[in-house]
Formats: sequence, structure tokens, C-alpha cells
Amino acid sequence: MNRAPGGWPMGRDDCPIPHGTFVLLRDAIARRTGVFFDDAKCSVLADKLSELVSANGFSSFLDYYYLLQYDAAADLHWGALMDRLAVPETYFWRQPEQFRAVADFVAPAHFASFPGRPLRIWSAACCSGEEPISLAIALAEVGLMDPERIEIRATDASEALLDRARAGIYGQRSFRQMPVHLKARYFEQIGDDRWRVAPSVHRPIRWSRANLASPPDVARYAACDVIFCRNVFIYFNDDSIRETARLFSEYLSPDGFLFVGASESLTRFGLELELSEVAGAFVYVKLGRRQIVERAAAHKASKPPMSAIQRAAS
Repeated sequence: MNRAPGGWPMGRDDCPIPHGTFVLLRDAIARRTGVFFDDAKCSVLADKLSELVSANGFSSFLDYYYLLQYDAAADLHWGALMDRLAVPETYFWRQPEQFRAVADFVAPAHFASFPGRPLRIWSAACCSGEEPISLAIALAEVGLMDPERIEIRATDASEALLDRARAGIYGQRSFRQMPVHLKARYFEQIGDDRWRVAPSVHRPIRWSRANLASPPDVARYAACDVIFCRNVFIYFNDDSIRETARLFSEYLSPDGFLFVGASESLTRFGLELELSEVAGAFVYVKLGRRQIVERAAAHKASKPPMSAIQRAAS
């Protein structure tokens, strides 16, 4: 293939990173974080890295690559890079049918089967906290948000986003899909465009840093009953998706559930996970526990009265 002077295919001269350096950085980032930048996103990566390159006194992306690979403080530099790569686009009550499925079926079914065991939930890429807080609110609405019975762990690779989640203060954009009465019930307005989440649904959540491309990190948290990992795999390449989802499947409890984003699919990877409909939401369940799916079908067929959450969303 003919290439332009910077090493890019002919006709591609809009990226400031030389092609060889881009490949080194792209592959290193994919191995470390799971996030993958194809050739078309070179300019996006350059934009995210430029400030870090300059802040470290470099004029070359290659020098920055060597910093990440060989500097004694490489872990700190990777932390700063993960903050730059983070995508903070999220909001409360996103795909609410998944929260309703947990509150209206998964949690009651769990307590019916395991009355003495807490329901353990992992929000695996919690961003600034809207997802796990939405889960806590859904459970509170049906009277199940008891810290003795529900454990919610929320992790992200970005410490900057975790700081925002721990603060529990949100602007109006985070509420663009949340029902008004839930916002009034669980948030206190503290400024013209700022709201603080109620301690009853914020304090029980345990916030910590974890990298989904790190097998030890995944193993530490995935031994639970419910995993939410939504709108993350759209940034991964197939190899990273397969490995992370395999680890989810390996460590998830036998009666466990994995929720992913609406545009994400794991069926092509041949994992021990089966896509099923549970209480109106699509969710992956571990193979070998068909009774979970059968209970969900029976639950749907019985058509119980709508919960308060369902009425609010209808």
C-alpha cells in the first residue's frame, strides 16, 4: 500500500501522530484499558493525548509512549491517561427497564431462593455514578434498598469520575430521563443547577477504582449476582470484549445476570451466557441455570400489578 510521508495510507494526512507511533500507542492503550482506536480515530486519540504530551515536557508522541512503558511512575501516568480517555456521557434512569427488572424480579427472586444471602451488584463502569444510584433508587422504590440485604459496588477506571460520583452532586443534564417525582424524592437542590443525592441511596454504594482490562480487577468484583456493564464494549475491540466478558461469565454467580447496553451484543463470542428476556428487559444469564429463565417467563405470564416504578414510567 502506498503511504504518505507520515506513514499513513495515501490520502490520509490529517493525523499529527506518525503512523508507527500511533500503532504503538493504540496497541498499548488497548492492552492496558481495553479501549481501541482504529485508524479513523487517530485524530481523536491525538486530541486526547496532546495535553498530556505537553504537560510532561515532550514535543513527541513517541516520547510519551516511552514514558508510559518505561518510566518509574508509569502507573501514575496511566491513571492520568485513563482520566483523559473516560467518556462522561451518562444520565440517571438510562434504559430504565433494566433497573425495573432488578427491582421487580431479580431481587425478589434472589431473596426467595437465598433468604440469608445479600444480593451483590457490581456497576462495572459507573462513570460519575448515575447508574448505581439509579439502581439504588429503583430498589428503594420497592422497599428493598436495605444495606444489610443489598450490596452495590461501583467501579471505574477513572479516579476523576469516581471523585464526582463520591461527591454525589449533579447538574440538570444528568436528569434528562429521570421521572420528576423521583428527582424530587431522592435529590436536594443546592444551587440554580445543582442537586445532591439523598444519603439513603448514596451512602450504601461502595466506590472504588477498577480496570476492566485487568483480570485481577475483574476477578475481585465479578463474583457477584448482578453485573451492569453498559455502553463500555462499544469502545473495545473484539479481543478485549471476549476476554472481559469471559471473565464476567467465569466469576459471576451460578444464578447471576449480566446487563449490557442496548447496542451491545455478546452472542457472537460463544460464551457461557445466554440472552434472555427477564421481566421486560434483555439480559445475559449463565448457562446451566434454566430455572432462572423459566421463573422469569412465569413472572411475565402472571402479569402482576404494575409497581410504582412501572406506573411512573408509563
